[in-house]
Amino acid sequence: MYAIIKTGGKQYTVAVGDKVKVETLPGEVGSQIKLDQVLAVKDDSGLKVGNPTIAGASVTATIVSEGRHDKVRIFKFRRRKHSMKSAGHRQNYTELKIDAISA
Repeated sequence: MYAIIKTGGKQYTVAVGDKVKVETLPGEVGSQIKLDQVLAVKDDSGLKVGNPTIAGASVTATIVSEGRHDKVRIFKFRRRKHSMKSAGHRQNYTELKIDAISA
């Protein structure tokens, strides 16, 4: 059984027991959260697709940790102008452990 959820403007395919790094969500480490934007659910009876979401479906997850991804290097270069610009960015994330999927 798996579900496709939407959080932080992105879509993730999750199953029970998976660990997923998503955009930062409010909450304490160890607390449970309920994700109710479920786009599709696949179980033994078949695939259920929402329009755009499935009414009444939810995914329960536990916040495992919070942190920052690896640094992404940004380098801009303009040829023949001797113009260079270098920067870096680290995106924050929340790591979730999927506990249950209800449809």
